Amino acid sequence: MSGSVPSAPGNDAAAAGDNTVLSGRDSSVCGHDAAGLVTLATRLGITVGTAESLTGGAVASEIVTVAGASSCFEGAVVSYSHAVKEHVLGVSRELLERVGAVDADVAAAMARGAREALGVDWAVSTTGVAGPEPHDGHPVGTVFVGVSGPTGDSSHRLALTGDRTGIRAATVARAIDILTTQIAFTANA
Repeated sequence: MSGSVPSAPGNDAAAAGDNTVLSGRDSSVCGHDAAGLVTLATRLGITVGTAESLTGGAVASEIVTVAGASSCFEGAVVSYSHAVKEHVLGVSRELLERVGAVDADVAAAMARGAREALGVDWAVSTTGVAGPEPHDGHPVGTVFVGVSGPTGDSSHRLALTGDRTGIRAATVARAIDILTTQIAFTANA
């Protein structure tokens, strides 16, 4: 299942879903931060984890800066190489060979693999091109965020601008926002 994030009141950035364009320097348009994720997950009694390529563990790091994160955060898989994506997260070799790592289906598979490997209720993944050069035909700033939860898997395309540091920071913020929005939407459905 690929698609956009359901809209939450006052969260037009998350409602944009696929093809969201944000500046790599301005992640302030995100509606939910790590504290909001931890609060929501703790209140609902659910667990979360991450699978990260582009962000190299920065999403997990942002979550664990919040006091009380241990009540919901189980762990992370930093899957920078294809081998880790395949052997730890279960992303198919055929998919990786056919489309490369920067792809919506790969992002969804990474999130699903993290959910299974970590035994969590929800997982978020990041994969993309932070630069400074394009990769596998994708321009700098092409990012996919995957989410896997009890209702299925999804992926979200971001087209970010900025330098490597800014793109990675914006990806962290968006990944947390997208995950939190999907959890909230499902809890209120």
